[in-house]
Amino acid sequence: MKIWAHRGCSQMYPENTLLALKKASELKSLEGIELDIQLTKDGYLVVCHDERVDRTTDGIGEVRQYTLSELKKLRINAGNRKKEQIPLMEEVFDLLGDKIRSGLRLNIELKNSVFPYEGMEQKIVDLVHRYGVQKQVIYSSFLALSLERIKSLDSDAETGILDNRVSDCLHKLKGGCKADALHPYWKGIDVPVERIDGYTVRAWFTGHLYPEKPSGNMLDLDILQEQGITDVFLNEPEKYCQ
Repeated sequence: MKIWAHRGCSQMYPENTLLALKKASELKSLEGIELDIQLTKDGYLVVCHDERVDRTTDGIGEVRQYTLSELKKLRINAGNRKKEQIPLMEEVFDLLGDKIRSGLRLNIELKNSVFPYEGMEQKIVDLVHRYGVQKQVIYSSFLALSLERIKSLDSDAETGILDNRVSDCLHKLKGGCKADALHPYWKGIDVPVERIDGYTVRAWFTGHLYPEKPSGNMLDLDILQEQGITDVFLNEPEKYCQ
């Protein structure tokens, strides 16, 4: 089973911050890090999961309503540590570039199923190529058309189609998005393992994000593997990467 850090180490540190991403990059045997991108009002790629900033920052409103300079004035509470900001995607590559080029993988989720940010695909593909890390990057989205655009921009790009059920991921894949992997919710494996055998199946999880109290339980990865899951995006990867 391959372990990914979901939004970085998002149980111990604020999700999708440079702090959470850096801590994840230091874990041994970690396959990669997952993060989410959106566009600012003035067209910059930033790392944020929610379409609104309310939950994770001291601001209010949608990411797309802020310019980069306005967004950088918002603060993310990191407890007793220095307050964090919403990162610019260039800052992520500056921080993790050497690790990525040395083998760490990066799953970039395009958060465009609610607001279909125009030009997002071109911007992120161009940025990935500028940093020379295209072989280590996977692009994912709930929006099949977005992955089609990624493939049209870079036919060698690796993509993963997101949905709640693995059957819906399969449907989108066979509908023409040409995804290389299935990215379902971990409780959404609703087909026999034979139907997904041979596919890379990266399952995502929810809950227990910083600063919530951790569950204390460990997943039985063997059971998940028997269902056909090959990779997991975890909020507490440090518990599984020793």
